[in-house]
Amino acid sequence: MDAPQEDFKWFGEGFDGFPKRLPEDTVEYVIHIINSKLAEAQIRSRLNEILQTANDFTKKLLRDYIWQREAFALTLKREENTWILRGRTNYGDSVSDEWLIVYILRELSRKYPDAWTRVYDSDGEFLLIEAANALPRWLNPEIADNRIWINKGQLRIIPLEKDTPSTRNLTVKQALNFISSTPSELIHSPLLEEEAFYRIRNYPDTIQDSLHHSQMTIPRRLAYILHQNPSYISPAIEAFYLRDPISLRPLQALNSKALILPPKDFVTTIVRFNKVGFAQLKSQEYPPPPTWKDEMPKVGPSKAEMGMKLTCGFEMMLSDPQNKDKKAVREIRLLLEDLDNGEERLPADAEISTWNQKEDDESWLDINFEDFEKELAGKNNPKATDDSTGFGDKAAQGNLRKMVERFEKFMNDEDAGAEGAEMDEMDLDDDEEEDSEGSDIVSDGEDKDVSFDEKEFAKMMREMMGLPPDEATRDGADGDLSDVEEVESEDEGEEIRKLSEAMEAELNEHGALNLDPTPRKIQATRGGKGKDKVKEANGDDGSDEEELDIDFNLAKNMLESFKGQSGMAGPAGNLMGLLDIKFPRDEPGKDEKRK
Repeated sequence: MDAPQEDFKWFGEGFDGFPKRLPEDTVEYVIHIINSKLAEAQIRSRLNEILQTANDFTKKLLRDYIWQREAFALTLKREENTWILRGRTNYGDSVSDEWLIVYILRELSRKYPDAWTRVYDSDGEFLLIEAANALPRWLNPEIADNRIWINKGQLRIIPLEKDTPSTRNLTVKQALNFISSTPSELIHSPLLEEEAFYRIRNYPDTIQDSLHHSQMTIPRRLAYILHQNPSYISPAIEAFYLRDPISLRPLQALNSKALILPPKDFVTTIVRFNKVGFAQLKSQEYPPPPTWKDEMPKVGPSKAEMGMKLTCGFEMMLSDPQNKDKKAVREIRLLLEDLDNGEERLPADAEISTWNQKEDDESWLDINFEDFEKELAGKNNPKATDDSTGFGDKAAQGNLRKMVERFEKFMNDEDAGAEGAEMDEMDLDDDEEEDSEGSDIVSDGEDKDVSFDEKEFAKMMREMMGLPPDEATRDGADGDLSDVEEVESEDEGEEIRKLSEAMEAELNEHGALNLDPTPRKIQATRGGKGKDKVKEANGDDGSDEEELDIDFNLAKNMLESFKGQSGMAGPAGNLMGLLDIKFPRDEPGKDEKRK
């Protein structure tokens, strides 16, 4: 094989590789220590201290919390000759998990002033997306990478550099150098910060609102597993929600002895879910498999059905070979081995009765359309306060109202365009003067996004109708605008009258209008053989034959078009159908049969 040419360059000069992207539904977070007084060993020690604090904080705060897929976790790593803490969490469909991570990182930053934290997901700087209503104009997604940091519980933004292009992203190294060298130039906007952290404004009080407790009937072995670690329920629900033919195969067996969790020895207990997982399990239609049909417990249908689906989810998770290396599967199998070996025993009914018996209402699953509209308008309860709940929880109520407020503000934004709301640069520093180039204020209160240019509309109408362009309009760029408006006002009535007369004459010419009450006389060809003169309705011969007031060419073309449809749907048939006119079928030899 010939050696490649020396001047050949892959992907051109300066190719640095393809950009790395996070997987979908994944949030990543990084903690740096910026303290010039600390040596490298001290920085590592400082990060270990933060790591231990994070572990203790999450254990205390999230003792009963159930993560949708992965939990918050930090790992000490060395990257680019420096020590950092890095973590990545796949939150699945539970966006509340992502915001809980933001809350934990913010609380850690309050405790450690020299810790600077970045958090981002597959959409990029999602804190900026949340605060889009308050962003300065220059801060767009193209230049936002590595500019958003959390420090001392506050949101800090690295401004644009002087004498540099405004379309350049910062590298992590450049961002850290800017923070360490010129921390006083960082931007802190209370309004922007409030928007960015709006979803965690009521944390930690509302963290438990994402959980749901439901009573259901399940096998005793499963009740024992869930009592040991309630978080096992999330991967089991996901296995059920994403089931495939391979995972369903064990449940199709006719012998329940082959199952890991056979349908027997049922108990009724309270099971703890996160709300996303409970909704996923409840929304799935799943008929009982063969091994369950005759073994369904004789209790309430909802308790039995939900218990059946949950047990089948655990069966799918434990039986599917692709899950054998998952931590939850390994731990559950060890628990079951201890039961089978007699090292552990199943809980008795008396012991189960001492477990948590709290059951939550499921009304949050039901959203009425009328209630939804009232919730958006804030009219669900005239006497309600800001702390009142509507069809959902407080967070949902607040988020819906905020969404409507933002939409209304966007509709009334004079600078909003196709790319979204373009906000004027705001005063991001208390000591900085306001930008003199602020947005224009409409004195008359007219909404420019809803109004239209009357002169431009009149010009477009003239062009569409084939009328010559108005001289005042053509010369409007060089003339006085008031003169143009005066000429248009004088000619508007005359143009409309001429246009109406022209349209009326054209329609009369083609027989579309019959403004003359006196019937007109036409000639029609019958059978393609000669012409029969139709007598006038007021003729002297006294004939009873009615006048045919139709356009011959129009009728002929319509019949030819209908005939060309060959019995199928077509424009002529559809048009006549709208007019409630039914054409006879074009059957060959029909006229001959009549004769």
